[in-house]
Amino acid sequence: MFRFQALFFYMILLLSSTLCAEEVKPVYLGFDGEFGVEQSTSAQAIERGILIAIDEINRAGGVLGGRPLRLISKDNRAVTARGVKNLKEFAQTPDLVAMFVGRFSPVVPEYVDLAHELKMIVLDPWAAADAITHNGKKPNYMFRLSLRDGLAMPAMLKHTLSKGAERIGLLLPNTSWGRSNLASAKKYFLDTPEPHMVGIEWYQWGDQTMIDKYQALRSSGAQAIVFVANDSEAVILCREMAALPPEQRLPIVSHWGVTGGNFVNLVGEDLAKLDFSVVQTFSFYKAEPEMAQRVLAVSDRLFGLSRIEQIESPVGVGHAYDLTHLAARAIDLAGTTDRQAVRDALERVTQYRGLVKYFEQPFTPDNHDALGAEDVFMATYRLDGAIAPVSPGD
Repeated sequence: MFRFQALFFYMILLLSSTLCAEEVKPVYLGFDGEFGVEQSTSAQAIERGILIAIDEINRAGGVLGGRPLRLISKDNRAVTARGVKNLKEFAQTPDLVAMFVGRFSPVVPEYVDLAHELKMIVLDPWAAADAITHNGKKPNYMFRLSLRDGLAMPAMLKHTLSKGAERIGLLLPNTSWGRSNLASAKKYFLDTPEPHMVGIEWYQWGDQTMIDKYQALRSSGAQAIVFVANDSEAVILCREMAALPPEQRLPIVSHWGVTGGNFVNLVGEDLAKLDFSVVQTFSFYKAEPEMAQRVLAVSDRLFGLSRIEQIESPVGVGHAYDLTHLAARAIDLAGTTDRQAVRDALERVTQYRGLVKYFEQPFTPDNHDALGAEDVFMATYRLDGAIAPVSPGD
């Protein structure tokens, strides 16, 4: 009799444990990032931002009444074919609600058609090409909390005027990202008399020198260079410029791809010889102090990074953190992991006080870009490597 009772209670306990395990099935988010790109820090920053937010969400009870969020990360090495493979695998993963993407604009726009075919929510915390969210799809499965080229280029061009530069040259990559920026620049020039463009030079990924293109723009009368680049290309140009006589070193106003890698350490002391500024949309120095300290405390516990100066590629951290919280709110609002329902709910999330800013309604059916022109500012690298906002006119 005792053995029967013991066996009965054991079976009840086992059944209860099984039911509890089923009740707390995780809800998954995916991340398709450029982890394998040498010297890149952007994927790592985005992943940290997601994990910090997930830690907060799970400690507060998770989503859907107690289910924990989990992250699955995959490396695309900035290769579109790898990213497409990752997207397809994520789409087949049960209870995976949405996929984050990484830094490289030439890669992400290639996901748009497939994401809509598979009804996969894509969350963009970095890639800036306008066509990612301005894709003509209804309903739209692409959501961005990040800079876009249509906002970046006007901010960069306006900043050249603070350098006393009325004539500028454009140095652009021969990619969809470069063409997106040229389209934004041309639109700006149609409406604004200053500054005006004196020339365009195109470079290829993998070019080992930039100085001839730089000098061609300078010879055309450019007083400043608007530079669209990632960290590897910026290192080449800055080293070559630093070797020039001081009077030949024009101000460089850069897109933010340079902040996605080990740029400042690779350029080293040469950076102090240059007038180099970069467009941004997030800085821990501009964040609400209490929230910034809370996020840094979690960062310290998870990664051993407790100071602003230790945070590499900070826009990746800030944007991904807020996008994760918004995704969690949408999951709860939808009451399900069904992607179509969560997609619809993302357009209805309101009143979120984030790390980047307070969002009254980040996404609507007609606007899937959570940031606007008022969120864009210029920054510069400090000697300790931190990216700090600059005041207008600096």
